[in-house]
Parts: sequence; C-alpha cells; structure tokens
Amino acid sequence: MPKRTAEAKWNGQLKDGKGSMKFGSGAFEGAYSFSSRFEEGTGTNPEELIGAAHAGCFSMAFSAELGKAGFNPKSVETKATVHLTKSDAGFTISKIDLDSLAHVPEIDNAKFQEIAEGAKKGCPVSRALGGVEIALNAKLA
Repeated sequence: MPKRTAEAKWNGQLKDGKGSMKFGSGAFEGAYSFSSRFEEGTGTNPEELIGAAHAGCFSMAFSAELGKAGFNPKSVETKATVHLTKSDAGFTISKIDLDSLAHVPEIDNAKFQEIAEGAKKGCPVSRALGGVEIALNAKLA
C-alpha cells in the first residue's frame, strides 16, 4: 500500500505567526494562522483537513459496505463537523459529527442504518480517531 504525505511549515510565534500546509500529491496547498484555527479568520486549519479526510473516508467506506451487502449506491455525500474544545488540559478534538445523505435504491432504513454504523466503525480514519466521539446522522435520500 502506498504511504501518503503532507507537510506544514510555521513561521513566527503562535498568535502572530503564519503557516502553510500542503499535500504530498500537490492537490492542495493552503495558508493557516492562529486566526483561521482558533477564531474565524481566513485560511484552513488542521481540524478542517481532518474533517475532509473523515468525510471522504466514510463516504467511500459506506459505499463499499453497501456494495458488499448487494446494494448499488448512486451517491454518498458526507459533511464532517469537527469540534475543537478547550479544557484545563488544553485544546482537543472532542467530537466529530458525520452527517451523511445517500441515494441507495431498494434498501429499507433499518438495513441502511446498520450498514452506515458498520462503515463508521470500519472507516480507517474513524479507527485512527478512536479517542474521539463520532456521532453519525445517516439519511436515506
């Protein structure tokens, strides 16, 4: 299996510094800062990138599990909301909400929910984030 890389560079101190992150594939490069991470400033942040990775991974895993169960998904759209919270121990990713909408012909909601939960547990990014609460809201379109 291939190894994936990403890089980050930070210049300056925490509050007034600036940085950039990029994927090894060259598909993305973006700026980040204290403001884009801890406030509402322009740019990306690590949590947003984790969210994108999780949404993409879950969508693929869900599609794969539906296929294994004999269903033909037309589409799976997932939004990941990553909650960054501050406690006495510092900042932490405390929860990720996965909101997914899937177009799957000829499946009942009970089976759909069962497969969605299995995909959430089996998704490699979900497994990597095992210490984080992951809430799934899967809807059948």
